[in-house]
Amino acid sequence: MAKMHELLAKELRFSCDESILDFDTTAAVPRLEVMVGQERAVKAVEFGLFTKNHGYNIYISGLVGTGKMTYAKSAVHKVACGEAAAPDWCYVNNFENPAQPIALSLPAGFGSSFRQDVQALVDDLKNNIPKVFSSDDYEQAKAAFMKRFQDSRSVIMDAFNKQSEDIGILPQWTSTGFAGLPIQDGKPLTPEEFNLLDREKRDELEKKMLVVHDKALEAIHQVQQLERETREQIKGLDSKIGLFAVGHLIDDLIAKYQPYPKVVAYLDAVKHDVVKNINDFKPANQDEENNPLMMFKKSTTETVKEKYQVNLFVQNKESTAPVVVEINPTYYNLIGRVEYEARMGVVNTDFSMIKAGAIHRANGGYLIINMKDILMNMGAWEALKRVLKTGKISIENLGEQYGSLAMASLKPEPIPVNVKVILIGNAQLYHMAFNYDEDFRKLFKVFADFDTEMENNPANIRKMVGFVAATVEKEKLKHFDRGAVAKVVEYATRLSSSQTKLTTQFNDVVELLCEADTWATVEGSSLVQVGHIKKAIEEKRFRYNKYEEKLQTMFADGMLLVDTDGAKVGQVNGLAVLSVGEYMFGKPSRITANTYLGRSGVINIERETKMSGTSHSKGVMILSGYLGEKYAQRNPLTLTASLTFEQMYDGVDGDSASSTELYAILSSLAEAPIRQYIAVTGSVNQKGEVQPIGGATQKIEGFFEVCKIKGLTGTQGVMIPHQNVNNLTLNDEVVEAVEQGKFHIYPVKTIDEGIEILTGVAAGEIDADGKYAAGTIHHLVSTKLEQYTNTLIEMGKFADGEHGNTVKK
Repeated sequence: MAKMHELLAKELRFSCDESILDFDTTAAVPRLEVMVGQERAVKAVEFGLFTKNHGYNIYISGLVGTGKMTYAKSAVHKVACGEAAAPDWCYVNNFENPAQPIALSLPAGFGSSFRQDVQALVDDLKNNIPKVFSSDDYEQAKAAFMKRFQDSRSVIMDAFNKQSEDIGILPQWTSTGFAGLPIQDGKPLTPEEFNLLDREKRDELEKKMLVVHDKALEAIHQVQQLERETREQIKGLDSKIGLFAVGHLIDDLIAKYQPYPKVVAYLDAVKHDVVKNINDFKPANQDEENNPLMMFKKSTTETVKEKYQVNLFVQNKESTAPVVVEINPTYYNLIGRVEYEARMGVVNTDFSMIKAGAIHRANGGYLIINMKDILMNMGAWEALKRVLKTGKISIENLGEQYGSLAMASLKPEPIPVNVKVILIGNAQLYHMAFNYDEDFRKLFKVFADFDTEMENNPANIRKMVGFVAATVEKEKLKHFDRGAVAKVVEYATRLSSSQTKLTTQFNDVVELLCEADTWATVEGSSLVQVGHIKKAIEEKRFRYNKYEEKLQTMFADGMLLVDTDGAKVGQVNGLAVLSVGEYMFGKPSRITANTYLGRSGVINIERETKMSGTSHSKGVMILSGYLGEKYAQRNPLTLTASLTFEQMYDGVDGDSASSTELYAILSSLAEAPIRQYIAVTGSVNQKGEVQPIGGATQKIEGFFEVCKIKGLTGTQGVMIPHQNVNNLTLNDEVVEAVEQGKFHIYPVKTIDEGIEILTGVAAGEIDADGKYAAGTIHHLVSTKLEQYTNTLIEMGKFADGEHGNTVKK
């Protein structure tokens, strides 16, 4: 039997060599200015930010705490600082179609000036126009038009009156119109006198009255035409006076904004609208002021102000390209909205109530969004894709898209968009979008995947130290001495679950630094030292290990059955990992196997009771392959073996116990007792090779705690796959126990090595005749299986082949 190989204490974790830390405290350490351990992702992001081709938006993937959001902000700001500022955007009134406001673009900073200029123009209009219309010249010109109108009207009416009298009808004008009275002997007839006339005379007078009535209508028409002409003349006078009063003011603005044709076109439209609606600038007359209904209407001043104001939609005050981080990417927060207000029970809106979204603010720059957040908001993801595909953004009411009734609303002019979008998410969301959304792969062609670990080498350790120093400065922590920093580096290897790696989930490292600083403050220390790091680790563990302690109490009370001494047939201590939130801990479990006569093969009790996951079921089925190759080359495998995790009631998954289960079967068949003080973890393949598993550190520590509870004997230990040696980052207590010979860790490569350690019996090697040496495990197993086969043959119940044909001796 080969000699058992046991790991030394120095092999159980990474110990940071303080000699490479050439400082006394972090006060002397240069601050880290670059991203640590993410070279591949950094290059991808830099490429995505550099290229301006369509569709090269960026998806940054990684686990929480890898610093992807922090890096994204930093990298984007760095690039944005070298780019020109984005333009301002304004929405203004469309005088021809107010339901479709016009979008105006101006260089950064000009939007505010333009708004102020237009406001000053409106103020000048409100001040200058009333003065002009209150002048004597205007009143005289208007009076001249009115006098000509009155004179012409008098001429028309006098001519009509003379014609009427000549015909014999006296004209009478009332509030309801014209009424003529017949004349006889130079006197108007009363209705009674008219009725006393003979028929022939009445008919003659009635005909004259009809003629006069027609001439009255003609006269009225001439007066109305004359009145219309006078109104137009006065209106023309008002326009001429108004243009004289404001034309030069608007022309000055037009000259100022001459380089911007669309702005010039708008100012020209303002000029025409002011002239067209010059009466809006005149003060209300007395009748309007006394009208009680006017209290429910906006004043003319308010109407003018709203009509000509400028809605500074997007204002870029910075001199560089904008960078927007949208933490709540709802549809309206991205696309913008048209707001409404209720006035006297009626909902109203106008161009001044158009509000910008994150895409508008990031236009010409960069927009950073969390992928999960945008997917959880209805309509937001489709809206973002639509903007990126079309290159323009239209503000639309979400209710119109998903509601059953169309709502009357504004349709602001779409704005062209040039924005680089950076999505932050995990790998699962990326692959889901890539596989199920054909637009995604066209729009987000750059994938930057942040790793959770980096190589453990002196260069990266120095970077980690620089990160610690930068965090101390950023969070205003106490400085760390060299020993404390070395302990932080060792903790980074534990987080990576590998002695050859350092974690890049820096959020966990920052938590340790902050908590260690707190304990240093509690103790009144001016520096953070090794003891404070250990205290922070222990206290954090204590905050999370309530359920671990409850399980340990159950082991101590004998409620959970696990032996840590002696030897038993068909019984092995397996190791599993449980997690509660972010806290993981190991839990030993008793695995038992019973073997007996039959042909059912390996029966997985967990699978039969539907408590086994697919990976665990696969691991158990592999055992049949191993047994078949090892023992059924010359004889059929006549065996029934039942396997189970004792006291496991919530299901089991994973194949890390498959080697443990195989040891239990071999022990049962060979009737060789297994040492209960050695726990086992590791999966196995059909060739009997032990394969690596996860959580080796937590599994070892979990069994050590149970052994400590039941009493350390100096023989206890754990058997692990040899590939997992570099994954060990054990705590101080376990390392000290191994160093003192109180606990042992055995790496194994094959089932043969493992069974020898567990039983103290040689596994055995097959000779040229296909036999194993007597007394070895494989010989004992083969002998037992031959006995099963012979018994079945003797009983006449051996099935021939797959068809169940009975072979009788």
